[in-house]
Amino acid sequence: MLITRISIKDLDWVLLALTLSLASIGLLAIYSATHGKGVSSVDVYYIRQIWWLAIGALFMAFTTLVDYRTLGRYAYVFYGIIVLSLAYLLLFGKAVSGAQRWIELGSINFQPSELSKVILVLALAKCLQDKSRGGLLGFRSLLLPVGLVLLPFALVVKQPDLGTALLLALMAVIMVFLCGIKRRTLIYMLVLALGLTLLLWYFMEDYQQGRVINFLYPNADPSGAGYQSLQSKIAVGSGGITGKGIMAGTQSGLNFLPEKHTDFIFAVVAEELGFFGSSLVLFLYLAIIIKGLNIAFSARDLLGVLMAGGVVIMLSLHVVLNIAMTVGMAPVVGIPLPLMSYGGSSVVTTMAGIGLLMNVRINKS
Repeated sequence: MLITRISIKDLDWVLLALTLSLASIGLLAIYSATHGKGVSSVDVYYIRQIWWLAIGALFMAFTTLVDYRTLGRYAYVFYGIIVLSLAYLLLFGKAVSGAQRWIELGSINFQPSELSKVILVLALAKCLQDKSRGGLLGFRSLLLPVGLVLLPFALVVKQPDLGTALLLALMAVIMVFLCGIKRRTLIYMLVLALGLTLLLWYFMEDYQQGRVINFLYPNADPSGAGYQSLQSKIAVGSGGITGKGIMAGTQSGLNFLPEKHTDFIFAVVAEELGFFGSSLVLFLYLAIIIKGLNIAFSARDLLGVLMAGGVVIMLSLHVVLNIAMTVGMAPVVGIPLPLMSYGGSSVVTTMAGIGLLMNVRINKS
């Protein structure tokens, strides 16, 4: 079936409530981090975020209503479109702060690398389903999946956006394990991954190497490469148990904390809402991940398992890497916090993924 016929009771209202709760906390944090702090009335971030959430709801409706098996049949078409978008970006994309990651669509700046995450989930789910019909995946069976990952990986690295590129690779590796892999092939993959990691270091930009070095030696350059991470940890630690209160955070309010409304939005929450507010956010994410896992394990076929599992992997990696980055347990890699960080492309991608989860749940029988 092309379109899934659903009634109100078919929707996963708990998953919807969890999604809206995180989006609401994110709006509050964005408002607190930016309102009246050098932001013009024309360019108010939280209002833009509301519009992006509305657009994201349309994408979520699409991925909910179009049967996931139909989406699987057209997965390579979507993949081709996003790869062409990434290639176009390198030639004609908008450059901001030395990074060429955005395509201008009128007054809207769109980031194809974000949408490539959920589209890669679709393409890999389709490919791995086809390749695993004979049992566990062998080395030859992985050639096409590896190619599907390497192409967007290389294009995203070129932007440069190493954080997103590595996230795409991690997503793919975990999806392969989810599908099942032969032991000998696993050894080959581990050796290859180690070699590529060492090789990647020599192709990294100086500032990217600096972020890794700063993570290993956090006090080496507190006013330079380590400034952002240091200010984030100060914000998180100063929140205490109950926080300083909405719009009362000093690290964000006095602009000590860079990227406070995007990649470091969790630091704003921790400073202003404290341990209790941070724990609530973590609980909501955990609830979504558990719901997603239940949907994946109850799917009717391997395609549904891989699609739902891929979305869970995508969301989990974002949450873990972003929060680890915020509290100084991972290098600063520029990974947004789903539904909470300001950014339209991230919101649209996340809500499309949530819709895909509901799609698999609705069509599980």
